[in-house]
Amino acid sequence: MSEALVLGIETSCDETAIGIVRGRKLLANVIASSVEEHARFGGVVPEVASRAHLEAMQPALKEAMAQAKISLTDLDAVAVTAGPGLVGALLVGTSAATGLALAIDKPIYGVNHLAAHVSVDYLTHDLPAEPTIALLVSGGHSSLLQVNDITGEIIKLGETMDDAAGEAFDKIARIMDLGFPGGPAIDRIAKTGSSTAIDFPRGLTTSKDWETRPFEFSFSGLKTAVARYLEATPTYAKNDVAASFQEAIVDVLLLKAIAAAKKTGINSLVIAGGVAANSRLRQVATERCAAQGITLRIPSPGLCTDNGAMVAALGSLMVSAGRSASPIAFDAQSSLPVTQISL
Repeated sequence: MSEALVLGIETSCDETAIGIVRGRKLLANVIASSVEEHARFGGVVPEVASRAHLEAMQPALKEAMAQAKISLTDLDAVAVTAGPGLVGALLVGTSAATGLALAIDKPIYGVNHLAAHVSVDYLTHDLPAEPTIALLVSGGHSSLLQVNDITGEIIKLGETMDDAAGEAFDKIARIMDLGFPGGPAIDRIAKTGSSTAIDFPRGLTTSKDWETRPFEFSFSGLKTAVARYLEATPTYAKNDVAASFQEAIVDVLLLKAIAAAKKTGINSLVIAGGVAANSRLRQVATERCAAQGITLRIPSPGLCTDNGAMVAALGSLMVSAGRSASPIAFDAQSSLPVTQISL
């Protein structure tokens, strides 16, 4: 089946997202976000997220079907995020997908949220991106991956040892009273600041680090350095702090990603995850990859954050590759490793 019609359900965090693809063509992408409900808490509250998913699931499904102009019985398969993520939120999605698959008697694919972020690239670019290095950066994850086969083999080269990049954005934005989520807010005000105004540290980039843990990340030290600077400098310029902080994160991410490409001899880099929507990361990645002869692929900003299209895309790729479907009864896994692409 080369042009599978697949519906994808994503509920790993605070977005109730439904995507529908036919092969590599996106037909519908509906996202119902509960971010406003979490903003007053300064972060995602799991119980609030789960309740929001329950309320949004049916309307989102109906809207996606209308956008795609199909009926449920037209589907060839259902895909759903099985992990990692907030377990209560995941269960809402897996329960809905299981019920749907049973009702229409079609296979279900419980897929990895992180692998799905990478696979959404297949909806943006025509040429296959395998093998490729993937830099996956979001609020909960910062990983460097070697993707040999998006449906069969992903090797983890390194990951963050503490905070994820997106988490660091959120925490610094909260300290600076910029609101939640912090990434877009910092990106916005950094445009009027100087990226060289403050020399914030680049974690795990000493000569010893490059020898012992070349592809690991650490952002907790950077976060602490920024917090101390803000405390010691009451008259700080928000735009300069934002630009300099953002530059430190972008610099480290790309230093490690390009080093991974050179080390493996794979001259292809995919950047995925919510932080991939950051305008400075996209700009600097374009410049550095061009200088190093590395083919860069970044999904459109709207497909970088959590969405159902990425889950549907991975499901479609699984069907096309002839991968086995998941059992109809499977458990959502909050800490599903990226090397396990499906259940």
